[in-house]
Amino acid sequence: MRTRALGGVDFAADIGERWFEDYVVGAVYEYGYLEVSEEEMLGFARRFDPQPIHVDPEFAAGGPYGGLIGSGWHSAGLAMRLLADRYLSRVASLGSPGVDELRWQVPLRPGDTVRLRTTIVETRPSRSKPDRGVVITDTELINQHDGRPITFRAANFLLRRPR
Repeated sequence: MRTRALGGVDFAADIGERWFEDYVVGAVYEYGYLEVSEEEMLGFARRFDPQPIHVDPEFAAGGPYGGLIGSGWHSAGLAMRLLADRYLSRVASLGSPGVDELRWQVPLRPGDTVRLRTTIVETRPSRSKPDRGVVITDTELINQHDGRPITFRAANFLLRRPR
């Protein structure tokens, strides 16, 4: 799975050398692309979210979406893959306490091509642990029609650059 920075804009620091201080409020980055196949959607849904709108093409054709749609959790997994591949530091990321404002705005469909847009909305050093900080990121998975199969605001703990 080869993804890349889009639009010629990326962090100045490589993902293997990126620290809390490299995440700057207002910065916007886009990464892509991932192609979503029907086989992949069905496999995910059969294993993790076997609702008829996700696993039964005949049922889904007569449903409210007019066809098969991917699980929202599949959309979350695609977004996470792009975050892990391109956005989250390999040396400083300490995980996340959670996400807020999770929304599924449009269905993920077979044949979609998606990209990730991240916007850094807040950074703050930890008051209790001076070796780290928190980065708040608005995250959007965007399809080829500029629809958003998933959006959320993520908080991530990142180590500060060693002195």
